[in-house]
Amino acid sequence: MKKISAFVVLAALIGCTSVPEQRLTVPRAAIETKQRIAFGSVALREVSLPRYAAGEQIYLSDSMGVLSTQPGLLWADDPGRAITLELSRHLAQMTGAQVAAEPWPFGGLPEAQVEVRIEEMLAQDVGVFRLAGQYFVSSESGRARARLFDLSVPVATGEDASVAAIAAARGQAVRDLAVEIARNGLR
Repeated sequence: MKKISAFVVLAALIGCTSVPEQRLTVPRAAIETKQRIAFGSVALREVSLPRYAAGEQIYLSDSMGVLSTQPGLLWADDPGRAITLELSRHLAQMTGAQVAAEPWPFGGLPEAQVEVRIEEMLAQDVGVFRLAGQYFVSSESGRARARLFDLSVPVATGEDASVAAIAAARGQAVRDLAVEIARNGLR
């Protein structure tokens, strides 16, 4: 019984010694593309993320698909909220349309709605950041589309790898998703 108590105390002490928390921001990826779309206004629903990607921790995947985190390293903002706002900003900048995340802040109804469901969002030890899932576009005019996406952005590996490189790759992948939605979902 004393051994069990000692392990409980040791586990509690280890839990109390924590790594200092660091928050990582995602740099804005530059918009170099302009894209005409068929809608003047677009509402974007909050992006749906897998459980591991919806939290604050930053996950990495090894070649076996095992996910791990670095203690104390967290995203600066809620990933669902942040990605929704990034997509909204990118779509507005590249299309010139009135784009906003729901709830719709303008009068009237938007001409189209976009919903994004991400099934995979993580850095892999093979040197890529992968963003995969499906998006849906619906409109009052009856135009409805559903498309799969599977985007990869290179991430430095080895000694050059850093969490900043992972954050930059995430930003580029979200920008690339906005380009995909504008070109193939909103035209």
